Amino acid sequence: MDFILLFLFAGVPYYLLFEKKNILGKEKIFYLSALLVVLGMIISASTSSAVSMPFVMIALLFSLFSLYKANKTNNLYKLAYYILFFNAPMLLMFGAKESALYGISLLLTLMGIFLMGKYYERNYGSANYKSITGITLVTPYAGLILTIYLTALALYPPFPNSLMFLNGILSSEINSLWYVAVVVIFFGNFLIAVRVMAKTVFGKPNDNVHYIDVALKERWLHLAIFILLLVLSIIGLQEVL
Repeated sequence: MDFILLFLFAGVPYYLLFEKKNILGKEKIFYLSALLVVLGMIISASTSSAVSMPFVMIALLFSLFSLYKANKTNNLYKLAYYILFFNAPMLLMFGAKESALYGISLLLTLMGIFLMGKYYERNYGSANYKSITGITLVTPYAGLILTIYLTALALYPPFPNSLMFLNGILSSEINSLWYVAVVVIFFGNFLIAVRVMAKTVFGKPNDNVHYIDVALKERWLHLAIFILLLVLSIIGLQEVL
């Protein structure tokens, strides 16, 4: 069971093989990663056995590598599944219920970031955001949407990610490895989210880029995700209280 959950919760970054061998594209790697995390949460919820600490330590080590990859990439597709891998230790260390709630909240947030990657690719040729600076000034809808997702990712309350994270902490047994994992995951999510905001949401717009804002149909889709995040925030607040 430990091996199964370690794999399904992305404890081993199999994206290395997919990226190097071009077995799957970046979009499909995200879909596969999200599917495996969902399967992992289902299996975790169906068993009462806890994952042993050595497996959590392995997941944490690979998590740090995923954080390094997330810090180096400028691609929103890759960022989405790197961050999913990075948060894997919390899905192993939280209880089944807390893991499921945090996992759902995280997946919704990363799906939003992934969809923004599609918006970038459709309008600017790729999901890379390096040259697409200052979007909040020239494409306010895109700037607002991406800011909401990144703020949720950075574990700011009252967004559900932060409430589910806090609920997982309050409901778990504390040990030295637990403290290390919590600090690493918390600050890693925060720093990556702030880095992306600084590079694409804020700053001076690029005069060489023809900016196009998010289309109306896409806004409705993101609004639906925001509503789901709001519902999760209410559930998370109830769980904490």
